[in-house]
Amino acid sequence: MTTSCTPVDTERTVLYVSNSPDQKLADFLAASGWQAVHAKSTAAAERMIGRGNIKVGLMQLPDDCSSQDLSALASCMRRVETNWVAQILPGQTENELVRRFILDYCFDFVTQPWLNDRLVFALGHAHGLSSLRQARVAPEPSLGRHGMVGQCEPMQQLYRRIDKCAMTDAPVFVAGESGTGKELTARAVHERSPRAGRPFVAINCAAIPPSLLQAELFGHERGAFTGALQRKMGRIESAHEGTLFLDEIGDMPHECQAVLLRFLQEGTIERLGGNGQISVDVRVISATHVDLDKAVEQKRFRSDLYHRLCVLRLVEPPLRERGGDIKLLANYALSMYRQDGARKLRGLSSDAIVAMSNYPWPGNVRELINCVRRAVVMSEGRFITAADLGLPEADNRPTVTLAEIRSKAEKDAIEHALQRHGYKLSEAAAELGISRATLYRLMHANRLHQEPATAGGSNLHAGAHADGEAQQQASSLT
Repeated sequence: MTTSCTPVDTERTVLYVSNSPDQKLADFLAASGWQAVHAKSTAAAERMIGRGNIKVGLMQLPDDCSSQDLSALASCMRRVETNWVAQILPGQTENELVRRFILDYCFDFVTQPWLNDRLVFALGHAHGLSSLRQARVAPEPSLGRHGMVGQCEPMQQLYRRIDKCAMTDAPVFVAGESGTGKELTARAVHERSPRAGRPFVAINCAAIPPSLLQAELFGHERGAFTGALQRKMGRIESAHEGTLFLDEIGDMPHECQAVLLRFLQEGTIERLGGNGQISVDVRVISATHVDLDKAVEQKRFRSDLYHRLCVLRLVEPPLRERGGDIKLLANYALSMYRQDGARKLRGLSSDAIVAMSNYPWPGNVRELINCVRRAVVMSEGRFITAADLGLPEADNRPTVTLAEIRSKAEKDAIEHALQRHGYKLSEAAAELGISRATLYRLMHANRLHQEPATAGGSNLHAGAHADGEAQQQASSLT
């Protein structure tokens, strides 16, 4: 049996995990067209899977399985690329822990004696399904060139504007709802600017009490106020030659706005308790979820500061307007936190994707990532469902195709025309712009029946005659 240090061909390889090699098993598998490689521990098995992308694993369960034993075995079985078959002893499935372990982590199981066709069938089926999965599953999404996940047109437009803003030192204002990723955008501008490699200093203006915000921004000298035991450099000064990101600038107190405006105008600061001007070279990027235009109108934000900050403007699209990016972001979050779950997750179910697409996501990307992370931990199946995500139930009405919509519109138009003309085929056909034979054929296809006119017997006779003539014409066309 091949050991864990020997290179292997992974196409028809079975990774066998047990305390000791089994030569009889290796010979049996070799005779059946398989190569067996042995791993004595789950740690060794994980290394081999990562190195060789092995599609099929064979796990021998201990005679007396405890929850600790099964947890150790599960560590390498959460990887999606390998399908596992469990080797168990007769009667082991009566153990609830073993049953749950097999359901959560194993593709199939075989019971002793296992050197038979049943084992070969299980391994072949597991290998085939793994190949199908790898053929159809797209690569897990990764961060794009701007450090973000997104391919929709609003995000592509944002990427182009980030590149343009990065080429200048003008202040940038990032607008957008909470949770859309405004700090990611600010970092992307910094990292593509000539200041890349210099400090990127962020401060949340809403998270610091107003009495301390000015000291945080500008620093203070020793003894400037009670508790100021030594000189402290402020955030602005620490961002010298780099970028200062003022998050939630809309919540900045009015008294701090005036001091910040002076810094933007003069390019100098003065520490609290100090008496000297300090020149600082900083590129300022600000952001807020607050509507600053309305805040300026309501005198809650200084208009002169607003115009200083909002020279270049970037707008973060809300998640509900990003279409297919919702699925991309969910898969990215799943790839980040997949190992947090106690079970081997295959991905997101179709009802979960529908529920995510229909949900408005008031918390945007932050809410989506936290929702998926919670579902990874709490899910009890192979796929994350809408119930696992905790989202409102999606509209489960069947989807309607374009052909079905056209058919219904055609049927309604014919039925209404017949009703308007007392079910006289000639008049209804003339209104619809078709021949009587075509009208009759369409009525037959849509299961519409001609009803007699209510004006009298002559109309009944005329209607019947027209019906017969139209039917003959329609028959000649078929």
